[in-house]
Amino acid sequence: MEQRAAGHDLVEHLVRVCALPAPTAARLVAEVVHYFSEPVEVFVRRRHRELQGAGLTNAEIFRQLTDELSTWRFAAPPLTERQLRRIVYG
Repeated sequence: MEQRAAGHDLVEHLVRVCALPAPTAARLVAEVVHYFSEPVEVFVRRRHRELQGAGLTNAEIFRQLTDELSTWRFAAPPLTERQLRRIVYG
């Protein structure tokens, strides 16, 4: 039985419904999979930097991170503000 690459069905779907060339659809799927494979700790640090750069205070940032983690694509356990601070500052 032939082993199919992860996301092959999605690539085929994008080719059909979006009229994308197969190589473009494959790159798109690979990029989305990569984006959504970010570990919780990396996501928290990245978003903290982004939100801090947007001028939010830490109190606002940690509230927003808590909200984002509850709906983000990885199964993150509920994290307290203290746990979020430990991820960001060590």
